[in-house]
Amino acid sequence: MRTLTLITTGGTIEKTYDESTGSLENRRSIVGRMLRRLRLEGTVVTTVELMSKDSLHMTDADRARVVAAVRFALGGSPRPDGVVVLHGTDTLCLTGELLRAELDPPCPVVLTGAMRPYEMQRSDALQNLTEALFAAGTLPPGVYCVAHGRALPFPGVCKDREAGTFRSTAR
Repeated sequence: MRTLTLITTGGTIEKTYDESTGSLENRRSIVGRMLRRLRLEGTVVTTVELMSKDSLHMTDADRARVVAAVRFALGGSPRPDGVVVLHGTDTLCLTGELLRAELDPPCPVVLTGAMRPYEMQRSDALQNLTEALFAAGTLPPGVYCVAHGRALPFPGVCKDREAGTFRSTAR
């Protein structure tokens, strides 16, 4: 049995449409709806709803909470085979760099998000979540960004706004 911890922070991947205001907002985690659409044989996913924020509004204190939540998950018994952090794409790289600097994880720690909310057509949310869950159980220990068919190790990951994905600046 493979065990994974999934920590949600909000971001575009979890934004929902508010009919009364006509806006997309982070109100509460919708990851449970996403997980119910997946067939995860032999995998137990424990979800931690840490916060529900657009990553542009995340502070240094919020990032410290993410590090603390990942550290707590890694110290659990039994220790998970991997940790996935759902995060907004705008500042995902800042959090990934901090996780890489603060932790020496004994298993993969994977950050992922989406360029379009789960509720929208042509969303990359379910694909990226699926890839992140798979990667968290197969990659070697380290901190990664997983999206759009690629696993990029930190340090040196940045958002490529023009291409609508992430790229590595490491050489």
